[in-house]
Amino acid sequence: MTTAEGWTAAVRDRLAPGRLLPLGAAAEGAWITERAVRGVLGRAAADVRGVVPGKLRIGPADTAGEPEAGALLVTASFGAIAGRPLPELAEELRAVLLTAAEDGIGLVVGAVDLRVTDLLDAAPPQPDAGATPPPGLTSPATDDPAALTALGVPGVAGVTDALGPPVRRGPDGVRVELAVTAGARPLDVARAVRAAVTAATPEADAVTVVVSELR
Repeated sequence: MTTAEGWTAAVRDRLAPGRLLPLGAAAEGAWITERAVRGVLGRAAADVRGVVPGKLRIGPADTAGEPEAGALLVTASFGAIAGRPLPELAEELRAVLLTAAEDGIGLVVGAVDLRVTDLLDAAPPQPDAGATPPPGLTSPATDDPAALTALGVPGVAGVTDALGPPVRRGPDGVRVELAVTAGARPLDVARAVRAAVTAATPEADAVTVVVSELR
C-alpha cells in the first residue's frame, strides 16, 4: 500500500466507525464502536505466532443460530504460516480473541468464528516502518459540563465527535462520546463516566456513554 493509499484508508476509517456494540449488558448504557474493537482484537491476533490477521467483524451473535441473549459474534479471517498444526493455531487464536474482547474490553461474546483464508510458507513482508503514519484523531474543544465531568474520570483520554457532538442532549437523556486511554478497560471507564455524569446532571433521564476510540 502506498502512503497516499494509507492516508485514504485512514480517512475512510475515520468516517466509518462501524456499528455500536454493547459494553457489558445493553441495559448498562455503555457502548463502543466496532472500529475501536477491531483495533484491539487485530493487535491481539497479530501477537499469535503463525497468524497473519485478516478481516475482523463483530456483531450480534444471532447470525450464528441460537446464541446467548445479547451476546456478540466475532468473525475473524486469517492466514496460517507453516510450522504449527492448524487446530492448535486456531484454538490459541480463538482463546486470545475471547480474552481480549471480554477481559480486555468488556464485551459479552457468544462465539468466535474463525476462517482460514491462506496457507503460507512464510510470513509476508512487513510494511515500511519508515513510512509516514496516517494523521491521528484530535479531541474537539467543548465546555459542556457533562464533557468536563467525563474528562475528570481516570482512563478518559478525551472527548470525541465520531458520531456527532461530544455531548448530545435530548428527550431521552444525555449521550457522551469519548476516547479511553490504551490499557484501561473500556467497560470500567464507561461505567465510571456514566456514574459521574449521572451525579452531575440529575435533570437527565438517562446517561449513555459511547467509546469511539482507544488512545
